[in-house]
Amino acid sequence: MKRLLITGAAGGLGSVLRSKLAYLADTLRLSDIADLGKAGPNEELMPCNLSDKAAVEALVKGCDGIVHLGGRSIEDSWNVISSANIDGVFNLYEAARKQGCNRIVFASSNHAIGYYPQNERLDSDVYPRPDSLYGVSKVFGEALANMYHDKFGIETAIVRIGSCLPEPSDHRQLSTWLSQDDFVRLIERAFATSKLGCPVIYGASDNDAGWWDNSKVGYLGWKPQDNSEDYRPTVDANNARPAPDTPEVRFQGGIFTAEGIHED
Repeated sequence: MKRLLITGAAGGLGSVLRSKLAYLADTLRLSDIADLGKAGPNEELMPCNLSDKAAVEALVKGCDGIVHLGGRSIEDSWNVISSANIDGVFNLYEAARKQGCNRIVFASSNHAIGYYPQNERLDSDVYPRPDSLYGVSKVFGEALANMYHDKFGIETAIVRIGSCLPEPSDHRQLSTWLSQDDFVRLIERAFATSKLGCPVIYGASDNDAGWWDNSKVGYLGWKPQDNSEDYRPTVDANNARPAPDTPEVRFQGGIFTAEGIHED
């Protein structure tokens, strides 16, 4: 690949992928509204507000692939969510269509299905049940990706990321944890496979306590290698068990189901 764009590259996950994905392309184009620091040897920095349509078109120009992490990653007011995660993702897909960039990894979220109970195992065909305005925005992004695939042939790996962290820190994350290395392996397969399509993929490692079934996307050849069970003794030692009637235990989205809608 000649040029790979990573949006949201100054964030926690973006900063990690910036180093781990450097080998995937001759040039990494990195974008964010936050400070990106200094460019590395094969990097080019292009700060961009995703709500600026013209700026996003310039950002996507010349790119062969996109890892879209940009936008608001927590619950917020509708004005903030809609600007970053609704207008922003539309601008990105329109720019990809115009510029002929036909493969995207879209960072969706487990919060698109957060109101399912934790005792229900989900596959990629379940109907969305978002737990927040943030989750609603991810459902919108998934729907938009499907439309651009069906109408314009843009292929997208829709990754409903669980908890992509160095290690799980609480009991819920024993089910939702996605190691950073397993996420890199998934991105590798999304760009390496000859025919991607527009699949929903649950972004979780090979956790014994996992809730999600990726069997319908086995054709991608992604085989997560890490398991949150390795961290259970530490999680048990550092966390009291939440009460059984709390959101942390009832719903897959955890505390996002308890947060109210924020209005300005």
